[in-house]
Amino acid sequence: MEDQIILIDKPAGISSFGVVAKVRKKLRDEFGHKIKVGHTGTLDPFATGLLILLSGKMTKKSGEFLKLDKEYIAELKLGFTSTTGDPEGEITKVNDINTDINEIKNVLNNFIGEIEQTPPKFSAIKINGQRAYKLARKGQDFEIPSRKVTIYNIEILDYNYPKLKIKCHVSSGTYIRTLAEDIGKALGTGAYLTALRRTKIGNYDLNKGATP
Repeated sequence: MEDQIILIDKPAGISSFGVVAKVRKKLRDEFGHKIKVGHTGTLDPFATGLLILLSGKMTKKSGEFLKLDKEYIAELKLGFTSTTGDPEGEITKVNDINTDINEIKNVLNNFIGEIEQTPPKFSAIKINGQRAYKLARKGQDFEIPSRKVTIYNIEILDYNYPKLKIKCHVSSGTYIRTLAEDIGKALGTGAYLTALRRTKIGNYDLNKGATP
């Protein structure tokens, strides 16, 4: 079928647009002509996990998928910050505060519900028609408006200082990089993402995704 919902388990090191290009080529080779392919929300190159692509006439439904809630497993490193909020940025040590897990739980609970979040400058958000990350790489000064997002749940999966592993169920539009940075600020330790894996989008599960 040319009109499909395609579930991909994106590996690290490739952009979402790179995955789209691969799938587009595969469909063109299979059907013998060009088929439209689009994503329903990107993942950063360092991140892995569920990416939903739509092909053919299904691309008209992309807006419906963009609004779906998402679930992530995120690994944070406390005591450090990153200029990009992830391993690709310039890393700076903040301190050696070995925070008690009960204090971490209390801080995480404060993020549950509707919160105000400012997306990272190294993101695909458009500012005056240009991607924010391109402006940031050029060293240009600009502001990104904050937005309201909802954090439905945060569960601690593992904590071995300075590594904190959490599972988050969040609304569409939530940036986990920003959430990690905000958690670090609230703890007084600083934090950045060392790994991120998207496990669910709405009712679509990573277990049904195929590696491109």
